[in-house]
Amino acid sequence: MPTQPLTMPEVPAQAVASGSDFAQLSRRIAAEGLLDRRPGYYTVRAALVLAAFLGGWYALFALGDTWWQLGLAVAMSVVFAQVALFSHDLAHRQVFTRRVPSEVGGRIAANLLMGMSYGWWMNKHTRHHANPNHEERDPDVAPELLVWSKRQARKASGLARFIGRRQAYLFVPLLLLEGLNLSFNSFKALRSPTMKRPVVEGVLLVVHFVAYFGLVFAALPVGKAVAFLAVHQALLGIYLGCVFAPNHKGMLMVTPEMKLDFLRRQVLTSRNVRGGAVIDSVMGGLNYQVEHHLFPSMPTPALGRAARITREFCAEKGIPYYETGLIRSYREVFTHLHRTGEPIRSGE
Repeated sequence: MPTQPLTMPEVPAQAVASGSDFAQLSRRIAAEGLLDRRPGYYTVRAALVLAAFLGGWYALFALGDTWWQLGLAVAMSVVFAQVALFSHDLAHRQVFTRRVPSEVGGRIAANLLMGMSYGWWMNKHTRHHANPNHEERDPDVAPELLVWSKRQARKASGLARFIGRRQAYLFVPLLLLEGLNLSFNSFKALRSPTMKRPVVEGVLLVVHFVAYFGLVFAALPVGKAVAFLAVHQALLGIYLGCVFAPNHKGMLMVTPEMKLDFLRRQVLTSRNVRGGAVIDSVMGGLNYQVEHHLFPSMPTPALGRAARITREFCAEKGIPYYETGLIRSYREVFTHLHRTGEPIRSGE
């Protein structure tokens, strides 16, 4: 299947267009029933994830005092990431149509099971969806430690400037700390005025970490327990980073002067990753990033069919639609990181 090998697509002339293009695409998608809920799928998926989660903690005590526990730590990093992906679907109301069950389920999955604030992440992710890859409005490309455009690089200072100089090489090491970063920001956000249920979220986070550390240190001697926690948190960060990084990094960076309609803003800033059923499962459907951004409430099983419809529609309208393989997507991300750090290295 042909694709356009572009990592920084140029904005076409029809970028300043009416929203009717998205309306046309939406009608095609709705006619196929792709926005309908899939309760059977999510029931099975939730049961499998919960079984793996509980089974992992049972295995922790069943294995006992052995270094084989580090293998279990690897497996549990995958399980925790799958919990995170399920909470992501809950947040987008892919599982339930109503707000209350979505929020209750999201807090149980994110706060209680994984140890990440649902409210903090939801606020951040909503802003990302509204303005993907926007240099000033997308929190996912805010120049805190990494810079995502040459303009950000020229303005960088302090730690961001130090890291930006060699950020392509430091990206993976930084992901090792992402699990800790999620936990830190979750607790920090409890004091934010945007947090809707700070007491509930705080209690659930405390219960999670008391149980998390309590179970590990109850099952293992101190040395093995610390090693288990280090491996688990490090690989959880790597997993989540490898799922989310290919989605937008290296695609069009939107500046304030650009005028894009909704359809083009979402398509031009997103990258799909091919790979079949295995990649679909590992990435929780987020490899169909274009369709997920266009139709955030679309259930995961419908995204593949929606991708074929969207690809054909974009071809009709002359809109660049980009998809590539997983390995190439990572290569494009690292190339982009190296390129955007150039102004710092050259002293611009």
